[in-house]
Amino acid sequence: MIWLPGAYHRAQEFEQEGFAQAVKQRRKSIDLRFVDLEMQHLNDQYALERLQSEIIVPARASGASIWMAGISLGGLLALDYASSHLDEINGLCLLAPYLGNRMLINEIAAAGLAAWEPGELADSDAERRIWRYIKTRVDSRPLFLGYGRGDRFSGAHDLLAAALPASSVDVVAGGHEWRTWTGLWEKILDSHFA
Repeated sequence: MIWLPGAYHRAQEFEQEGFAQAVKQRRKSIDLRFVDLEMQHLNDQYALERLQSEIIVPARASGASIWMAGISLGGLLALDYASSHLDEINGLCLLAPYLGNRMLINEIAAAGLAAWEPGELADSDAERRIWRYIKTRVDSRPLFLGYGRGDRFSGAHDLLAAALPASSVDVVAGGHEWRTWTGLWEKILDSHFA
């Protein structure tokens, strides 16, 4: 499981916040990779290309199942990767993912996801690309979503949650912060990786 951090967060924070410890305590056979992202490359696909060549391709060659996971902006990148490399991953785990700017979220909410049309997509438009993927998603690969009710992006999370089976969504008290994300990770481990 490849974890991508949010903006201005570092990969080492996953360790500090107990993500690996939660797996170890539960004796789960999940290998976690916490990957740092360079902010200057987030819109040019460079980060995702490096992720693919340096981590995903070698792991797939060894026979490993690959899960993409992310928090906040890392969740957007995990979804973006899935939208164009679906055959390379086995599932998604998203905690409070950033799903786009308010104008886009309001546009989708006003139209309803089923009726919303993404229009022409520029290569750099990850936000519309991920919503097109969410709207047209027909694959059976698991997508787990967790977020706090008090998260500042919960309106967008509610839109995504409505497009998923209820059993794939965990909503808890809390905001856009590590304490909430750590609790969600433990809950997802217990309910989906039993």
